[in-house]
Formats: sequence, C-alpha cells, structure tokens
Amino acid sequence: MTNAESTIALVTVEEKALTLDRPNQSAHSQDSYQALASKNPRPRKGVRRAKATTQDKELQRVVLIVDDVPDVTEMIGLLLRHAGYEVSTADSAKAALQLARKRNYDLIISDIGMPEMNGYELAAALRRLRDYSNTPMIAVTGYSEYDDRGRAVNAGFDVHLTKPIEPAHLLSLMKELLSRAQSGTEH
Repeated sequence: MTNAESTIALVTVEEKALTLDRPNQSAHSQDSYQALASKNPRPRKGVRRAKATTQDKELQRVVLIVDDVPDVTEMIGLLLRHAGYEVSTADSAKAALQLARKRNYDLIISDIGMPEMNGYELAAALRRLRDYSNTPMIAVTGYSEYDDRGRAVNAGFDVHLTKPIEPAHLLSLMKELLSRAQSGTEH
C-alpha cells in the first residue's frame, strides 16, 4: 500500500462498532476490519470531543496492542486513542517484549495466534518481568475453543475476548481492569 492510500480512510467510531474504510482494500483487509467491528454498525452522528486538560494528560493510561495483522492493531489503536488512551503497537510477540522492557505499559491487549511466539508465550514472558507481574492483560483473538479461555488465563491473561468484539465492552473491561490494578486488588 502506498502512503497516499494509507492516508485516505474513513474511520467511524461508535458504541458498538469501529470501522475503517479505505479505497482499493483487499478482501483480507476487509476481513481484518470485521475482526473488531460489530456485525451491525450504524452511521455515526456528530460527535464532539472535549479538549484534554493537563490533569487528563497526567492520568492518561498507556496501552500496548500486539497483533501480527496491522489492520487489527490500527483498528484497536484508533478506538483507544479516541477514548483517550496513549497507544503503542507491536506486530509480533518479540517486538512487544522489546517495547515492554523499554517502557512500562498500564495494560496489554494481545492476539494469541501469531507466528514465531504466540500470545500465550508472550503473556507468560511478560509475567516473568518484574514490572508486569500485575499488569492487566487482555487476549483478543479468534480462538474460541473450549480450552482457549482457560489456557489464556493460565498463561497470564486476565481476560479472553473472542473476535468480533464490541468496542464499548472492551473499553468498559479495560476501565475495570485498570481500576483494579490501581487499587492493588487481585485480577
């Protein structure tokens, strides 16, 4: 994709859907967008965002999104930025570990099915790092078999969400997990 193509996009953020439309996108890209978006998106009506205050910026939470499909990290990143989060992205578990060693993230969202090192291995590796023993981690994945949820929790994830996810549910869950982490209660 050229730079011109990547800058022309229509993004719609709603309570139940986040969609990204680009001209000339491939069928694979469209599938990736649907991995996050609700099945029944509605047209967005005028939305205003309040300007962030200095206090808001000091309280801004930093989230790391990990997925080997760039469209998925972009979609979740857009949602979280729109909600006021600072976002970093990684296209592999190894890249995520490198970022995590350089910066402390307040919350991590990761796919499970990635090449070389999967999300289960990433979660276990992050939990072994001193700064990440209690950091909330959410698995957002297409894996939905019976044992996938238990396997995700055993690896170190706090929550296992199956795609497609509803943006409002993800944001609510993040708020709850971050509140628990800040108060020091168990996940």
